[in-house]
Amino acid sequence: MDPVAVATEATRGLQGMSTELTGRVPQLLEAMRSVGTGLELHSTLDRIARTAAELAGARYAAIAVNGAADPSGEGLADFVTYGVPDEDTADHDVHDGEPSADREVLDALLRHAGRSAEDGVPEGVPGDVLAVPIRVQGEVFGNLYLAGKLGGGAFGVADLHMVKILATEAGIAIGNARVYEQGRQRMRWIDGSVAVTTALLSGGDAEDALAVVAEQARRLAEADAGIVLLPDGEGGLEIVVVSADDPSGLLGTVMPPHSPVVSQLLAGEPVFIDDSATDPRMITAVAPRFGPSMLLPLRSGGRVLGTLAIPRRRGARRYTATERTLAAQFAAQAALALVLAEAQRDRERLAVYEDRDRIARDLHDLVIQRLFATGLLLESAQRRAVVPEVRTTVGQAVDELDRTIQEIRTAIFALQQGPAEAPAGLRTRVLREIGTAAVPLGFQPSVNFVGPVDALVGEGTGKNLIAALREALSNAFRHAHASRIEVVVDATARLPDGRDAVRLTVADDGVGLPEGGRRSGLRNLAKRAESLGGSCVCGPGLGEGGGGTGVVWEAPL
Repeated sequence: MDPVAVATEATRGLQGMSTELTGRVPQLLEAMRSVGTGLELHSTLDRIARTAAELAGARYAAIAVNGAADPSGEGLADFVTYGVPDEDTADHDVHDGEPSADREVLDALLRHAGRSAEDGVPEGVPGDVLAVPIRVQGEVFGNLYLAGKLGGGAFGVADLHMVKILATEAGIAIGNARVYEQGRQRMRWIDGSVAVTTALLSGGDAEDALAVVAEQARRLAEADAGIVLLPDGEGGLEIVVVSADDPSGLLGTVMPPHSPVVSQLLAGEPVFIDDSATDPRMITAVAPRFGPSMLLPLRSGGRVLGTLAIPRRRGARRYTATERTLAAQFAAQAALALVLAEAQRDRERLAVYEDRDRIARDLHDLVIQRLFATGLLLESAQRRAVVPEVRTTVGQAVDELDRTIQEIRTAIFALQQGPAEAPAGLRTRVLREIGTAAVPLGFQPSVNFVGPVDALVGEGTGKNLIAALREALSNAFRHAHASRIEVVVDATARLPDGRDAVRLTVADDGVGLPEGGRRSGLRNLAKRAESLGGSCVCGPGLGEGGGGTGVVWEAPL
């Protein structure tokens, strides 16, 4: 309603009223001005309750926001009080001993709050009470209650008229605050979607991508946790990523195929839960930890990648219809970004394989042939040499060339292997990882093997070493901005307790570890080593004065 129309209506309502009422017009106008300031919805409701109590001289005020603002359409979406102690408001449903007078009034108003507020006294409320509906854009938003006239006595006709006029202005203020709040919410979710898309398309592995989605969803929804579930291969959904202050016990939890919500999620339909702790559809052991929840399929182009769960703590407010819509749009955008990121990684892998084929051809057709020709020349020179020391030295050079040719052939074999082919040995796998990393890095990291790595390093340790190498090279590419990387695999190392070990060293001349930066990759490296009885530490790099980063990962053979 236009403010001019409100003033006109207020003036028409005051015509013929008592001197008492007209004398309080300045107070009413000041109250209307106070109500109209500010745009945050909950603070607006607080201000309306306080202003109404001061205007009518009431000890208590309460605003019951009805189910129109609640997703279920039932019950109360909010209940704001003035003059009632916080402990009574928070514990209105738990009475220890005799209820206080404040709590008695509060409970009576709560019992009446869900019904339509007609002018007059609600039944069962002790003392004198005014009840006035608040309308927003023609619809009843909730009820304004005033109770406990200061100085005793009852509320008069003037009080009722003043509060009705104030309720009209309050409806306008609430409408403006609600529009502002919805607009601000949409902008936050849009910004969050942009941040997720940017993060996913900037590179990184699949687990990091899902972690970004979980973290952003938790922040935007003001939830207790952000959780990503993926199909477990047996028809259920497994929690694979958790963003929470207390993630203990969540990771690895499986939502079984017979869960009532799994089929709905896998069909691409969202599930909204008012209370996870009591909803019979939530049958996992972790469900009692949470209250209102949204379970949103990560769906793109008819393909369901997984599920995004955004649970709030027990007792928290339920998600509004606007929040549900915005979260569903965020999940759809996140799923699209995941698909695009996966396609981008596929293109990068294809480019790597094509480049590896070219490198393998060049090594075979050019480098090996030249080395072989050089070896023949040296052998001819060796036969003609007169001095025994010269023949011996030339022979050693020929042997070294033969070994180099063998290593290049091993590298060619590794480069020509497809992604699904099993590597021949640890040396080949290391060379393969370094060749793969060379394309995004823009240069070839150097590598040195110490000892018979293929013969000494066990399969389990070898798999973890390759994973550690991949993580270290990825960190160097994404964060270090290095121009030189050196890799050493030493199968003759020893642990501090004397056990034989293999040591992987990856050093670069980049920018080093940033203060306050993410350490998830380094933690993964340490966990891999510790699970085998080894360790992982970071030290100085190859730059001037020890600049850059050096990662030393070691584990028993």
